[in-house]
Amino acid sequence: MLVVVLSYWPARNLISRRQRMNASFNPLHLVNSYGAFGSITKVRYEVVIEGTEDPDPGPGSAWREYEFKGKPGDPRRRPPQFAPYHLRLDWLMWFAGLSSLYAEPWIVPLAERLLENDRAILRLLRHNPFPGAPPAVVRARLYRYRFTTWQERRETGRWWDRTLVREYLPPLGLRPTAGATPTSGATTP
Repeated sequence: MLVVVLSYWPARNLISRRQRMNASFNPLHLVNSYGAFGSITKVRYEVVIEGTEDPDPGPGSAWREYEFKGKPGDPRRRPPQFAPYHLRLDWLMWFAGLSSLYAEPWIVPLAERLLENDRAILRLLRHNPFPGAPPAVVRARLYRYRFTTWQERRETGRWWDRTLVREYLPPLGLRPTAGATPTSGATTP
């Protein structure tokens, strides 16, 4: 009964416009609010991974995007809801958009697995744009996403507006002789 009574203030905080995150509401710290983030913004940075069949990509190369189950990708795709599930790779990719240092230990190995059409990795994705054979080269680009306005959504059908910010990971391919060493052109990243 004590916990129910003490939960009044954290519950009220939960529906407040000015939520206090990770705050305690009594001196005994029996109940409190918890939240990893104080707010969710309408703008976010997303890493988009693309592949091409062209072994020597240039300006005219056709790049196709890998789609993830839960993170923004195709601007026309409605943002999905996966609660209570936790899509770990999608979550890691979200943090990669916040800081490239965060992704440094795992982004190149992920690219290598995509270059091999690794089935375990591909099962984590929503769509593999290379079902028959793996791509020759993959790259990653950083985009700034923002929700479209109601008017923009009616006119274009897009949920997101995205703008290219920069190259995130340069084009990587597998060396034919080594089979598992990533290359960027003729050099290893």
